[in-house]
Amino acid sequence: MIEISHLTKRYGALVAVDDLSFSVEPGQVLGFLGPNGAGKSTTMKMITGFLTPSSGSIRVNGHDVAAAPLAAKACMGYLPEGAPCYGEMNVRGFLDFIANVRGLTGAQRRSRLDDVIGRLGLQGVLEQVIETLSKGYKRRVGLAQALLHDPPVLILDEPTDGLDPNQKFEVRTLINDMAKNKIIVISTHILEEVDAVCNRAIIIANGRILADDTPRGLAAGSPSGRLDDVFRSITTGVRAKAVANA
Repeated sequence: MIEISHLTKRYGALVAVDDLSFSVEPGQVLGFLGPNGAGKSTTMKMITGFLTPSSGSIRVNGHDVAAAPLAAKACMGYLPEGAPCYGEMNVRGFLDFIANVRGLTGAQRRSRLDDVIGRLGLQGVLEQVIETLSKGYKRRVGLAQALLHDPPVLILDEPTDGLDPNQKFEVRTLINDMAKNKIIVISTHILEEVDAVCNRAIIIANGRILADDTPRGLAAGSPSGRLDDVFRSITTGVRAKAVANA
């Protein structure tokens, strides 16, 4: 499980994440939704150990991220926002480097490399320098490194950003295929993506959870039965309240 308890992140007077508590179980694909600046990426960076919380705790598969960071990170695959990679490396060299970092050797290493290269359709760009790739192929390389060690937990920040419709379909199919045996958390602003791959959705704004339900359950709260109308209603209400209190 991912277990988050009273998680808070402050930057001076700014509270980016405000006392979040929730858990995610195997088999759940959680869509993490919110307007820009809601705290989605900050929360993901704290889960993966890239940011230190101001307070609160995070446990991943029983490992406290602060007390046992290496054990926690070994359980996770992380695709950060923008899919940053070492642009001066070619794709093959970068994936070999990640395999080394993850301690993959022998037959397992070859099997995992073949698997992610095939799944993400990278055969034709293995010798190409990453900085020369299209945005869509950079995203595929980012996904490949996150999947390479076959982790039980995947944290994906905007996984289909920059992909064309066919590529989006392929990545969503991949997520659905993996969902039974993994915990997957997806931050996205694409509501159709939540409908396509998620069986749970959390909406946050100003660092706080505003709704937590299945996508269908959330959509049922709108007269139109549409998730985008629920999202718009919730976030518009938050903005209006913030203006009134200013």
